[in-house]
Amino acid sequence: MKNSEITALSAEDLQEKLNTEKANLQTMRFAHAISPLENPIKIRETKRLVARLSTEVRRRENEANS
Repeated sequence: MKNSEITALSAEDLQEKLNTEKANLQTMRFAHAISPLENPIKIRETKRLVARLSTEVRRRENEANS
């Protein structure tokens, strides 16, 4: 997901996507601990997506408070 796609999301969609990706990351980490994933790079990509989503949520909160 590109940054332009993230900024185009509404606040509710952004929060929903963040929660979904966090749950997905937790599931992948658990599955990888039990037996190695076929593509462990997906964990890194998902972590970065969660970080991008979190950054956008925080940026919007800061704009609302300013």
